[in-house]
Amino acid sequence: MRKTETAEKNRVWRTYFGMKNLFFSLCLILIVSNATAQKAIIDTNPYVLEYHRERLALFYREPIVTGKIVFLGDSLIEFGDWKTLLNDSTVINRGIAGDITFGVLKRLDDITVRQPAKLFLGIGINDVSKNIPTAVTVENIFSAVRNIKAGSPNTQIFVQSILPTNDAVKNEYPDAYNKNESVVAVNKKLKSKARKIGFIYIDLYKIFTDSNGKLNAEYAEKDGLHLNSAGYKNRVNKLKSKKYI
Repeated sequence: MRKTETAEKNRVWRTYFGMKNLFFSLCLILIVSNATAQKAIIDTNPYVLEYHRERLALFYREPIVTGKIVFLGDSLIEFGDWKTLLNDSTVINRGIAGDITFGVLKRLDDITVRQPAKLFLGIGINDVSKNIPTAVTVENIFSAVRNIKAGSPNTQIFVQSILPTNDAVKNEYPDAYNKNESVVAVNKKLKSKARKIGFIYIDLYKIFTDSNGKLNAEYAEKDGLHLNSAGYKNRVNKLKSKKYI
């Protein structure tokens, strides 16, 4: 083989490998950039942060009473009249409208200091609304359970499934609609790890879902997200039927 042909082949191979290395370098940059972007878009703040702070201030002003039933979560917890529904004036409501799993994690000291006999956690729909990855939401809930168990080891912990939404209503919460697949994904992971993490999983999804897989309008406010009085009664009936309360 002549030297000129060898030199040409060497040049071609160097070009090939150079382009190949450039291609892999670009792929690596894209992967890293995409991972960074995914982390950057996670909004860890609750909706209506000022209201969240007001509720926390109210909680911390309340006297510390131990050994009671506590409901912890978002608006679907806050808007429940649990004292009346359970005929128990000592029930503690720790719901904050607009809260997410990150918000719950930051306020667990208010829970553990009260050493509740039972804790019913209902959180996650606002995580879905904010497009927080399913794995992140689930791990936050698991972390909340672990922290409560560590700070209040005698508390019996119940994690309630996220409810679906119904977009065939007033368009008040567009971020939450048409994401029931994400709701199902979170619920599935919660159920699968309940025993391992150490909580009792309560499947509310089934009793609130219509034939189209949406929040049953019979139990919903007109916004297709929150529960009406019939919805809360249905929720409590589920707890009673399982003898959780």
